[in-house]
Amino acid sequence: MDKRSLTERDICTKFILPAVKRAGWDEMVQVREEVYFTKGRIIVRGKLVTRGKAKKADFVLYYKPNIPIALIEAKDNSHSVGDGIQQALDYAETLKIPFVFSSNGDGFAFHDRTGASSPRELNLGLDAFPSPANLWARYRAWKGLNGESEEIVLQDYHDDGSGKEPRYYQVNAVNAAIEAIAKGQDRVLLVMATGTGKTYTAFQIIWRLWKSRRWNPEGNKRVLFLADRNVLIDQTMVNDFRPFGAAMAKLSTNAKTIERQDGISVNLTLALDRKRRIDTAFEVYLSLYQAITGPEERQKLFKEFSKDFFDLIVIDECHRGSAAEDSAWREILTHFSGATQIGLTATPKETEYVSNTEYFGEPVFTYSLKQGISDGFLAPYKVIKVHIDRDVEGYRPEKGQLDRDGNEVEDRIYNAKDFDRTLVLDDRTLLTAKKITAFLKESGDRYQKTIVFCVDQEHAARMRQALINENSDLVTENARYVMRITGSDKEGQDQLGNFIDPESKWPVLVTTSRLLSTGVDAQTCRLIVLDREIGSMTEFKQIVGRGTRVHEDTRKFYFTLIDFRGATAHFADPDFDGDPVQIYAPGADDPMTPPDEEPARPEGEDAIPPTPGEDETIVDQPGLPLPTGDPVRKIYVDGVGARVIAERVEYLDENGKLVTESLRDFTKNALRKRFASLDEFLKRWNAAERKQAIVEELEAEGLALDAIADELGKNLDPFDLICHVAFDAKPLTRRERAENVKKRDVFTKYGPQARAVLDALLEKYRDEGVLNLDDANVLKVTPFTDMGSVVQLINAFGGKAGFEKAVHELQDALYQETA
Repeated sequence: MDKRSLTERDICTKFILPAVKRAGWDEMVQVREEVYFTKGRIIVRGKLVTRGKAKKADFVLYYKPNIPIALIEAKDNSHSVGDGIQQALDYAETLKIPFVFSSNGDGFAFHDRTGASSPRELNLGLDAFPSPANLWARYRAWKGLNGESEEIVLQDYHDDGSGKEPRYYQVNAVNAAIEAIAKGQDRVLLVMATGTGKTYTAFQIIWRLWKSRRWNPEGNKRVLFLADRNVLIDQTMVNDFRPFGAAMAKLSTNAKTIERQDGISVNLTLALDRKRRIDTAFEVYLSLYQAITGPEERQKLFKEFSKDFFDLIVIDECHRGSAAEDSAWREILTHFSGATQIGLTATPKETEYVSNTEYFGEPVFTYSLKQGISDGFLAPYKVIKVHIDRDVEGYRPEKGQLDRDGNEVEDRIYNAKDFDRTLVLDDRTLLTAKKITAFLKESGDRYQKTIVFCVDQEHAARMRQALINENSDLVTENARYVMRITGSDKEGQDQLGNFIDPESKWPVLVTTSRLLSTGVDAQTCRLIVLDREIGSMTEFKQIVGRGTRVHEDTRKFYFTLIDFRGATAHFADPDFDGDPVQIYAPGADDPMTPPDEEPARPEGEDAIPPTPGEDETIVDQPGLPLPTGDPVRKIYVDGVGARVIAERVEYLDENGKLVTESLRDFTKNALRKRFASLDEFLKRWNAAERKQAIVEELEAEGLALDAIADELGKNLDPFDLICHVAFDAKPLTRRERAENVKKRDVFTKYGPQARAVLDALLEKYRDEGVLNLDDANVLKVTPFTDMGSVVQLINAFGGKAGFEKAVHELQDALYQETA
């Protein structure tokens, strides 16, 4: 056998795998080949969505399932033994694997990422591959595991038999948390971007600790899972936490029937009776934190538990107040201070008043939004920025201007911070609703789940009404097409489950202020609209996270964010998506305009604002009393008017960079990539029997010519649009082209009936821009139906071939003039 003629796969099968098996690795349990660990980045080009190449490791070796400790990169024998080592090291860094090998079938290059080996990198013969015991001993030493902590680390993951496996970063997160706890760390913080499966990750951590005898020798392993949204608790119980079965209950007095992901309805088990007495027989408790605490002593139900009752507490979305010293959550954590406590968050908050890293310590694991999009597990997004004149220029009332109640409006300049908070311009609300509706109509999908974030609950009510009036046809179909979902709106909250259910069509458009900004798993949300300022990077990340889930069943691979308030200026902030760092001056009150510039920083980078920022108050939080004090009186001014003065499209290029271009520049650049010159385009156009086919190809690549035609405001056909936009050629309108054909009198060789058909086709082109004129179906509509049957009209040209020949001559005549 000529080894150099073998493929890489042959080298794996005939040399590498036998060497690994001879070293004592179990092929069925410990060895996996061709392990794809990313999905491949989602690349969006207009409406065309593709995936980049997924990353694949040739071999991953596991000491136990989901505890990967070695990786092998294979090359064919025309390469040297170490040619794959750098690629393998890159993969190992991502997978957190310490022992890295490269092989061409002659031997192995071995790199020890722990740094314990000397030398760190060396070559091994085919028969010198390390055994599982050898590498595990090195792993134990690297992690500092003793016999007791090793037993906790080696506790099996939960396997439900369905084949579902944790993603690589979930494995990394679980293993990092378990190892930290096994070594005695009792405060653990995990940072994982919204949509990456924090709850499933938490389940696997809890399961392994719950099953581990060493973690609690007495066997009473009690767990408390805290969240601040009822929907999070309920869905967690029937889905991710379902394997806990009868050992699990909810700290609530309200019985509820919930539908699982598989469609089966189940009743939630409750740990409280009607008199709020606790059943202490369970091991896993889930609770809305508002249900077990409150400002009054009688509401502090958690104090009914002894301080050492719980061994483990997991706090979901722990950035929202849990680490503030005077918060309700912190009171619970302090009471159970002897328990191991794990915080889960997408956006660790760092201000003078709230510090998660101070309480939990530095994160043991981080998986960012940027990494999730790069790996293809999270959806990328387009951003459309709409600038309204009143927001940019401000509004100053005319002298003596009266509001809706007949009171004189204070004479000052009102700006974007005032609108819908203290001063209401209804025309601005109506314009916003019109633009949202226009986007839905132009996208071709008016049923895409949409969240509109408003200034407050009153603004959300007005926006709901404006959207209902703009979409009255679909509201007639179902009154739930548009709904307000806020903390004070029970009818709206009752529909929250339907909104996030991929199987439920209604509601489609929801208006809110803050209720949907966090913790709601809206997998099929395709449009997010920002019509309020967002001073907090934490909240901005959470809002963006509402759209980042990929839902392949409904072909949701990206989403769109429409920004009316300049909130996406956060994209320019270097902290938008990096590793969590302490932020001492969050700049919550920084001006958000102009939206296309990086927001200004406060004086002195380390300056701390004297009072908490607005972002630290959750307005629409269910279960909390409404704030006391007089409500803010809003001023309503009618008849002022509003208009859009600029619209920009931002998109992610193939390198993942957010690029801003005008629609015209974007279209021009894209067309010139496809057609190098005007001559090349003309040749392609003239050679195409179906002109419409070229338009369809461009639309498939995301170049919808209708949008640029609307922007130009000219009645041009696709041919002239392309020539004009891409190559600066003088355009002719469809009317001008049709008149030129008539002047040349190109139909004289045909009989009266055929000429009448061609004249009518020309009118069809002039009025409607129809390009596929050779489609005989066009003869089935007026005015052709008045001229005769389809068969009669085609026979006037001597048959179908004659009809098609005549129409192609007509099209050639239309495009005879190109300048």
